[in-house]
Amino acid sequence: FGMYIPFLQLNCDFRKAGLLAQVANIGPRDTGEVTARGRDYLTVLKETWKQHTRQMYGMEAMPSHACCLSPDLIRNEVEFLKMDFNWRMKEVLVSSMLSAYYVAFVPVWFVKNTQYYDKRWSCELFLLVSISTSVILMQYLLPARYCDLLHKAAAHLGCWQKVDPALCSNVLQHQWTEECMWPQGVLVKHSKNVYKAVGHYNVAVPSDVSHFRFHFFFSKPLRILNILILLEGAVIFYQLYSLISSEKWHQTISLALILFSNYYAFFKLLRDRLVLGKAYSYAASRDSEQKLN
Repeated sequence: FGMYIPFLQLNCDFRKAGLLAQVANIGPRDTGEVTARGRDYLTVLKETWKQHTRQMYGMEAMPSHACCLSPDLIRNEVEFLKMDFNWRMKEVLVSSMLSAYYVAFVPVWFVKNTQYYDKRWSCELFLLVSISTSVILMQYLLPARYCDLLHKAAAHLGCWQKVDPALCSNVLQHQWTEECMWPQGVLVKHSKNVYKAVGHYNVAVPSDVSHFRFHFFFSKPLRILNILILLEGAVIFYQLYSLISSEKWHQTISLALILFSNYYAFFKLLRDRLVLGKAYSYAASRDSEQKLN
């Protein structure tokens, strides 16, 4: 109950011309008309759910990767992927917090003043539902194909490591230019500092921290899956401990329902981790054999 309540349509592009103007032009008289034309709650919820499903599973929801050799195009693609990833994380955070709020805190409004309500259990239920919903939403909004796309973009972007100029004074140092794709191990000068190329191909701006963070998180394709598996495993372990130590029937039922949903999410995460781990290990071994030959 209440594991996902898609009330907010965060995927709307508020930068489109005329969208904010239409909202701002609603006057006092128009407000009554808008309310009169309002539909019932279940119809709105059903249409919102269909829209979210179409956006998550449609072809337009998944960005594409272009294997180009232009450094400028690669950086632009990374900027677009950063915006898309940030939007997905905002969708996860807001939707999980909203779902947990409706599950844990909204029932408090209907409690009479003469009745006792366990505030500690309400806060614990809020945390459990928010974390569980976050993992489930991240599993759907960050699928394996999307993580592989981010990994390819990070591999093309590359990364720079700042070095001490005194330690490499006798080594050839190039002046960094944005039109060049730098190979691994090259030393460049940028903003009065010396940087060493870390990736196989490096087009990132050496002083840009966002490029460094993008390469750090997505240079390894299984990093996101490993984080989700550890987080889901910790939540399941805590829920099992709470389920064993709980003495109230309503807490036992709530923990059991959330635990079953986490079992399914944990199974899918482990399955994806095993399959992708074998696939990437096979690709890495094949590349190493080609280099040796």
